[in-house]
Amino acid sequence: MAHSFFFRVYMAIEIERKFLVKDSSYRSLSTKHYIISQGYIHSGNGKSVRIRIKGEKGYITIKGSSVEHGLARYEWEKEIPLSEAQELMLLCDSGCIEKIRYIVPNGLTTVEVDEFRGDNEGLVIAEIELPSTDAPYDKPDFLGEEVTGKAQYYNSYLSKHPYKYWGNTEK
Repeated sequence: MAHSFFFRVYMAIEIERKFLVKDSSYRSLSTKHYIISQGYIHSGNGKSVRIRIKGEKGYITIKGSSVEHGLARYEWEKEIPLSEAQELMLLCDSGCIEKIRYIVPNGLTTVEVDEFRGDNEGLVIAEIELPSTDAPYDKPDFLGEEVTGKAQYYNSYLSKHPYKYWGNTEK
């Protein structure tokens, strides 16, 4: 019996604000969480090709360079079979990103909080995806400094320059 897979392909402009997280209150507000592992087949010049395993699902994602002061960028994502994602992870550069993502409802938006593991242990970043660059949003109390557009907080940067090696000037 032949198996057929139905894949969703997403091509959109990703608009998000990123924040450092100042306390762990998001955990009690979270409605779910899951483990994410991701690696990069290519990253440079603000663009990346990423393989991600999120729970029991695999994805390939291509991201373009940031625009709007780091607030927006093109993103194409496709769900792929878990077995293919696991195989493609073998092609990724060293520096796999490991994190636990918490989903926190926030009015009309959702906050995704990433607790990094491995070489990025101790770093906690929250993202709020928005429908437009000027869309209003509620800012939960656990959000700290906004780091939107700061390249050192991109996962592709963290895969090459882990948080545990940052000096005080980067933190």
